[in-house]
Order: sequence, then structure tokens, then C-alpha cells
Amino acid sequence: MKVDSLANKVYVDLRRQILSNQLVPGMRLKEDEWAKKAAVSRMAVREALTRLLGENLVVFGEKGGYFVKSMTPNDIKEIRELRELLELGALRLLSQKPNPALLDTLDKICEDFSDMVEKGYLGGACDADMKFHETLISGACNAKLLELYQYSNIPLFHMKLGHLLMDDYAQTDREHRQIVSALRKQDLRLAQSTLVKHLERGEETALGLI
Repeated sequence: MKVDSLANKVYVDLRRQILSNQLVPGMRLKEDEWAKKAAVSRMAVREALTRLLGENLVVFGEKGGYFVKSMTPNDIKEIRELRELLELGALRLLSQKPNPALLDTLDKICEDFSDMVEKGYLGGACDADMKFHETLISGACNAKLLELYQYSNIPLFHMKLGHLLMDDYAQTDREHRQIVSALRKQDLRLAQSTLVKHLERGEETALGLI
């Protein structure tokens, strides 16, 4: 496989883990460790890290090395505000063109989330959570909205200013399922109010307010 293809593979994996907060803010990403883990050359890892640097997902340390970008309380607030704008818009579009197949997919993601939590697989639960929100966006069938969401590099909130946590999984599961249920009943107001509470709770948890 060509170096650029291998670099893209590493990039996709690192980006997914950063956005799902499996790689927490401030964590150093060592080229040799990731090269060994992904069974690729250090050159491929360096290319992936350089790409992530350009997307502002990682930063270059003062003494060298790549680190997952840390977030301030204001970053958390602005991320919540942006996610709220985009995801509420997606729910409104979804309500205008009901899609039972999409709701079945969301139900399946909820089941995957519960299964991962039950098995103690935190990484898989984070992936399922991220997939739930991405599916809401993609299900709106608006290419520009999806493009904006993806290019915004919006992370989840499974961290408390640098420390990974997932102790609110039961409530997260309930909120996800309530959103899907409200969409099935074409109750846009309930779906949106639940999403707002879900995102606000994520912000408060990340800031250590709850």
C-alpha cells in the first residue's frame, strides 16, 4: 500500500479517536508508537499528524512533538453552541421528510451504544455516540450541512477538561432514545428540547459543573 494511503488510514483513525475523546486533550501522539500500533512507517504517521495539525486538532509542542489540542471552558461553550445550531437544524429537516429507515438505523446505534457500555468497552461506546450525532446530520440529506459539520471537527464531551469520562452513559442512552422516539411521533418540539438538554448537560459535565 502506498505511503499516502497508509497516511490517510492513520489520519482517519486518529481523527475519529480525537473527536470521540478516546485521545484526550493534552495527550502526546508519539510517531514511533503509532507507527508500531498501525503497522505503518513513521513517515505515514507524520503525514497524518501534519494533516491533523492543519485542521487544528493537534498542536506542536514547545519542545517538539504532537499533542491533542487542549480546550478551554470557552472552547467547550462555543462547541456546544455550534453543535446546537447544526443539530437542531438537522432535526427540523428530518421532521419535514420522515425516514423510517433512518430511525431504524438510529435505534440500532442506540443498541450498539448500550451493548458497548454493558461490556465495558468505552472506546466503542464513544464511537457509537459520535455515530449517533453524525447520523442525525447525514440523515437530514443536506450535503452542505454535512460538509460543514465534518469540516468543523466537532468533538464530543466525554472529558472533563482533559480527563476522559463516561459515567453518564445511562442518561446519554435515555436522551438518544427519547430523540428517536420523538422523531417517530413527529414531535419536533420534544426532539429539539431533548437535544438541547443533552448538549447542555454535556457542556456542564465537561466543565465539572455536574
